[in-house]
Amino acid sequence: MTVLAAEGALRLDTNWVDYLLIGVYFAFVIGIGVLARRSVSSSIDFFLSGRSLPAWVTGLAFISANLGAVEIIGMSANGANYGIPTVHYFWVGAVPAMLFLGVVMMPFYYGSKVRSVPEFMRRRFGTGAHLVNALSFAIAQLLIAGINLYLLANIVEIILGWPLWVSLIVAAAIVLTYTSLGGLSAAIYNEVLQFFVIVAALLPLTLIGLHKVGWWGGLKEKVAASAGGAEQLSSWPGTALTGFDSPFWSVVGIVLGLGFVLSFGYWTTNFVEVQRAMASSSISAAQRAPIIGAFPKMFVPFIVIFPGMIAAVLVNEISEPKNNGGSPDYNNALLYLIRDLLPNGMLGVAIAGLLASFMAGMAANISAFNTVFSYDLWETYVVKDRPDGYYLAVGRAATVGATVIAIGTATFAASYSNIMNYLQTLFGFFNAPLFATFILGMFWKRMTATAGWTGLVAGTTAAILVGIASQDALGGLSQGWVGLSGQGASFVAAGAAFVVDIIVSVLVTLVTKPREESELRGLVYSLTPKMDFHDDNEEALAWYQKPNILAGVGVVIVVGLNIIFW
Repeated sequence: MTVLAAEGALRLDTNWVDYLLIGVYFAFVIGIGVLARRSVSSSIDFFLSGRSLPAWVTGLAFISANLGAVEIIGMSANGANYGIPTVHYFWVGAVPAMLFLGVVMMPFYYGSKVRSVPEFMRRRFGTGAHLVNALSFAIAQLLIAGINLYLLANIVEIILGWPLWVSLIVAAAIVLTYTSLGGLSAAIYNEVLQFFVIVAALLPLTLIGLHKVGWWGGLKEKVAASAGGAEQLSSWPGTALTGFDSPFWSVVGIVLGLGFVLSFGYWTTNFVEVQRAMASSSISAAQRAPIIGAFPKMFVPFIVIFPGMIAAVLVNEISEPKNNGGSPDYNNALLYLIRDLLPNGMLGVAIAGLLASFMAGMAANISAFNTVFSYDLWETYVVKDRPDGYYLAVGRAATVGATVIAIGTATFAASYSNIMNYLQTLFGFFNAPLFATFILGMFWKRMTATAGWTGLVAGTTAAILVGIASQDALGGLSQGWVGLSGQGASFVAAGAAFVVDIIVSVLVTLVTKPREESELRGLVYSLTPKMDFHDDNEEALAWYQKPNILAGVGVVIVVGLNIIFW
């Protein structure tokens, strides 16, 4: 990805107007961190914003935290590579799980007053599953933060021509400054700002690009005539996306691997996202946060995937090697399009939007990491029973340490020609087995603590073995011997992790002793009366503020979008 930038083939023709706009944006970012610092007086303020934020703020932060490398660069790369089938990551692989999180699972997270998802696991399964979950989550966040940092540094390198290592350090310092100052509040309020900056950057780019190709009709003609063909204009069966030759197994992989295991594993148990909802001011506000986030999530494909498709037919560096059987650098598809279409001024806004997306993603990873490290690892297993100020200091130190480590993990992302392969591999390793353990434990009261940690370990091991056996699921580190490649390999790895986790958990549960039912109230669905997690003020809310009704509207819209682009 950095080769083109290093050779000078990809440069954005910025001038003082663009730099001024970028400078103003950075001033706002740092300023928010300084202001948020004044409200941090305890660890709960630093890690969970004092559980005081309104639903619309946490809802926008919920979606903005996910608008990092995966959405902006990864999905535009997928759009250039695969076309319309990429919408499955949104309309099948995100929105249903976000609505489920809001309606079913947030009452448990928020009502139980846990400070993190691993802490919920500790209450349900004890220290074994808790330690496995906390460690795997912490490692995953350091790796994913590295992706966002790598892309952020790459933008800085393209703009200024700095060496990559200098860009990495400068980019990391900016994120570190506001995250360490204001904690989660600084991250969340910056994420709200970043959401609007990202939209302001990508919406004009999409409209200009569509105008250039003759709007939707012209884009369809050009895509159909390209190497990808008409298959890239229909979301199903998506065989190119999954890497499966069989349309049937491609649909199965998308629905079960992506739509169920990966999606629900990510959105319902990933503390990076759940943490934003936990910062809400009430149970109903916490429920609404992911549901509110689901609405912009439905329409993000139009400003992320479409620019990738436009780049695939307009940008010579993408279209020529793609049509001639070469290997285009899909990761830079959006940057090429920005270079070719946007004038100065708009170029500055676009660059600020990209920087915003990468910083939002990295800050989300870092803020989630420092919470889990401080509460779930340091306080639980290393230094116990210290004053609250001590753990606040540990959190700030963990923020610095995570940023430094992310500089190292950033370079690992370079081995992937398509970042989505890397991300989906990580999700299969870490999120899929966690979802299996979590969902089984929430709905099956008999499941035991021993089954909790053994299932997690077995599921993660299964995913890693599938990754090693696949052709390129590990980014070229393993050539494998099984005919699986790309994102299809990630779907299979996730499915293997889920199935193995369930089987091992059931078998171990049958030979181990369960906890008393009285100890599981608030942790198991069937043993928790609705009144335990009921919001006393919910009756006074308007219809559009009620989580179940809002989620129902979301279901209707996302089903309609799937039908339109069938």
